Amino acid sequence: MPRIDLSKINRRRQLLKHFAAAGLLGSAGLSGLIRDALANGEKPIAPGVQKVTGIVTINGKAARPGMSVGTGDTINTDSDSEAIYVIGKDAYLQRESSTVSFSGVSADVMRVLTGKILSVFGKGNKKLETATATIGIRGTGCYIESEPRRVYFCLCYGAADLILAADPNHVERIETKHHDHPLYIYRDSSMPMTVDASVINHSDEELELLESLVGRWPPFIHGGYRY
Repeated sequence: MPRIDLSKINRRRQLLKHFAAAGLLGSAGLSGLIRDALANGEKPIAPGVQKVTGIVTINGKAARPGMSVGTGDTINTDSDSEAIYVIGKDAYLQRESSTVSFSGVSADVMRVLTGKILSVFGKGNKKLETATATIGIRGTGCYIESEPRRVYFCLCYGAADLILAADPNHVERIETKHHDHPLYIYRDSSMPMTVDASVINHSDEELELLESLVGRWPPFIHGGYRY
């Protein structure tokens, strides 16, 4: 029988209590998200929508906890709205005023049309499409903010290949361990295509929460899942 790592279970318990105290999970999420994550220990929780705050739609229909999300779906969050959802081995925190769609055989293509999303991915190839770049990844965590003229991209950990819209023949390889190389990606070829940036609008605690939903730990946690 595998040994139970009590330190990880206690860390997850403290993490979820932290989010509850901070109000991130909201009153509607306390009875479901915290309970399920604590009960499952190291196991992933059931896929689908985990938490909804404000006005969130999936393919134009009001989203609610328990709804499935997958290929062919478009998720939209209104202002002051937010959604947490799980697709297979991947988990997402989609922030306000954002539109994200999924396609491919197993939702392995994510298109960030507008807005902000924090994502963690299990093993396997994924393609992220944004206004200024196509990003190929394989098991990683990242944060994206999409604007019409630029995209903010932080590879929180893992490896990614960037194919820039301003120069599609050029592929830039990025590898990070802990938010090492955030950047802005521009579409205008008359200016620098990538510009170094700082870490903004996402946290390690949020990454830990998302990874815990799919039974993993970020690699920056001692003994965490290695990509």
